[in-house]
Amino acid sequence: MSSTLARGSAAEVSRREITTPDELPEEGPVELSLRPQRLAEFIGQPKVKETLRIYIDAALARREPLDHVLFFGPPGLGKTTLAELIAREVGANIHTKSGPSLEKPGDLVGTLTNLRQGDVLFIDEIHRLRPVIEEFLYPAMEDFKIEIRLSDGPKAQTITMPVERFTLVGATTRLGMLTAPLRARFGIEQRLNYYPAEDLETIVRRTADVLKVGIDPGGTSEIARRSRGTPRVANRLLRRVRDFAQVRADGAITEAVAQQALQMLDVDQLGLDDMDARILRTIIEKFEGGPVGIGTIATAVAEDPGTIEEVYEPFLVQNGFLHRTPRGRVATLTAYRHFGFEPPAGGGGSHGLQPGLFPDA
Repeated sequence: MSSTLARGSAAEVSRREITTPDELPEEGPVELSLRPQRLAEFIGQPKVKETLRIYIDAALARREPLDHVLFFGPPGLGKTTLAELIAREVGANIHTKSGPSLEKPGDLVGTLTNLRQGDVLFIDEIHRLRPVIEEFLYPAMEDFKIEIRLSDGPKAQTITMPVERFTLVGATTRLGMLTAPLRARFGIEQRLNYYPAEDLETIVRRTADVLKVGIDPGGTSEIARRSRGTPRVANRLLRRVRDFAQVRADGAITEAVAQQALQMLDVDQLGLDDMDARILRTIIEKFEGGPVGIGTIATAVAEDPGTIEEVYEPFLVQNGFLHRTPRGRVATLTAYRHFGFEPPAGGGGSHGLQPGLFPDA
């Protein structure tokens, strides 16, 4: 009995994680092998690539480190990959940190003092830095020096140490949570957007070649259009469809095979997964289409409010399933029709809210 429950629980976790844009623990080595080695090989985000190419070439011509760079946008779109490519393009080392892991200035002292001229310091989830870490970074970013406190108390002594000129690359999914003083110290800001289907098809084909998976255009298109505009999700779906094809279809991924595999994974024709459906159906069925607060939705679907805001909402909003208003979230006519519900008389929720009536809250 317990083993059956365990298998069922594992299957549920797998279905819920299949479309998350966050990197799963076991995916690190796989993702590393799929990453491009040069900026020219990076697929998608053409404006970001063009801008970075200009800034990098200009910095190399002046023989100066690149200005500090801030990447922002939904997870899984390539912020970490672009940080690594910047280091490759300027011929420097990259040192990677995570915002939540930096608890005190001492956690950064060793890294900063060991940086060489032009090196890249990459801080993921930079919006989660503690205030004391931000204040420690300011002189390092502006004047390339750090102040180290030797003792505590009113007579505490500090020493100032120079550091080599470096490039800080920050990545965040929550630009609004970044403090104004920190954001102002980045000379280059780039937003990464969801990928169109044609770029995702190119990514799926490239990944299939790397993994030596046979896939036809129909299978490629089916996976790409259900990938939520996110390369990480596209690569994950390809690997899971590959498993299905290996067991059920002699290893070849056709459109029909992809459809069967994705149906088994609860990923529908528009890329909505089980949690997306639960969020939208909850708003429609339990709260008459909204508006309803994010905390109430989170309680109803048993999910963390921050996860809904960071992981699920961006895709649902940008694809027209959900509106964020000052009074709460509202299901759109698209959401009603997608799940087979009769739209309310006013349209866009039981309170007659029309799409686009309010700005994002």
